[in-house]
Amino acid sequence: MNVNWNEVIRFGVVGVFATLLHYGIYWVLNHYMNANIAYTIGYLLSFICNFFLSSYFTFKSKASVKRGIGFIGAHLNNYLLHMILLNLFLYLGVSETLAPVPVYLIAVPVNFILVRWVFKHNKTIRKSEN
Repeated sequence: MNVNWNEVIRFGVVGVFATLLHYGIYWVLNHYMNANIAYTIGYLLSFICNFFLSSYFTFKSKASVKRGIGFIGAHLNNYLLHMILLNLFLYLGVSETLAPVPVYLIAVPVNFILVRWVFKHNKTIRKSEN
């Protein structure tokens, strides 16, 4: 995989913002509801923001239905990984306040690979067809 470090940095900026948004929403809602529900609502709201920032800022691409579908697919896998890890860390006794932190540390690199593929796959196909 050819690494574009500017892209990795932009992904990091967007990822930090989306993660802080996700955690902030989770933290507030966790005071009023089940941790899994609060985590899911935070994930969905940060997902929407993340898609548009990833499109326009990280990968310098237009947001399209096809990319949106790919982004949803990547994030469905990512969401399942998040939920499995969140519940694993809760089961292991990590507090509900801190449990998302190790989840992010594990899931973010996996998500970068999946999302990068979604935004770069079409460009690779078009280049190889010419």
